[in-house]
Amino acid sequence: MNIINALKWRYAAKKFDASRTIPDKAIEIIKKCFNLTASSYGLQPVKLLIVSDKSVLQELVPISSNQQQVSQASHLCVFCVETNIDEAYIRSYFENIKSIRNTPDAVLSSFRDSLISSFGTKSSLEIFNWGAKQAYLALGNMLTVCATQKIDACPMEGFDPVAYDKYFKLADQGLRSVLIMPIGYRSNDDVFASMKKVRKDIKDSIIEIK
Repeated sequence: MNIINALKWRYAAKKFDASRTIPDKAIEIIKKCFNLTASSYGLQPVKLLIVSDKSVLQELVPISSNQQQVSQASHLCVFCVETNIDEAYIRSYFENIKSIRNTPDAVLSSFRDSLISSFGTKSSLEIFNWGAKQAYLALGNMLTVCATQKIDACPMEGFDPVAYDKYFKLADQGLRSVLIMPIGYRSNDDVFASMKKVRKDIKDSIIEIK
């Protein structure tokens, strides 16, 4: 389907068909598209945790505001952010640029040093808030990607991030959870699936200056 039809088809699934599983090939597409998501400075501070173990999904329901989509879904995506964007992290990013593009260090050094200086003055809360914004960018991209693959999704803020961090031992990996998104296939009896999409008229949501 084309992108407009895909986005018209998409909705926040309220009930998944627990008997259906997303094929591995489609999950690979989702992973590759996540990795291609835009991020500020290209630093990619967001990591995606993908959970498909049904027993784990069931255990997560109580710390997900008891939202049953978490256990019904084929997979659960947990968007996590790096908590320590330090000099070593930034230098590693620029080494990757040099490796892939063969860019001379002299060309990159000014920008690299500027980022190191800028992040060196930020508090841990400022770095987390910056990373959280990148997580929302990634989630938005993933919603569109899933729609183009006819995979249903439900973006969620309604979960206990502290409990998630503890459950998955994210602090040990220098990560904190920000958002979750169950993905799978809508249930035939999800009444929301057949409802017309409600949006403002384009003239009320777009401002053009020509």
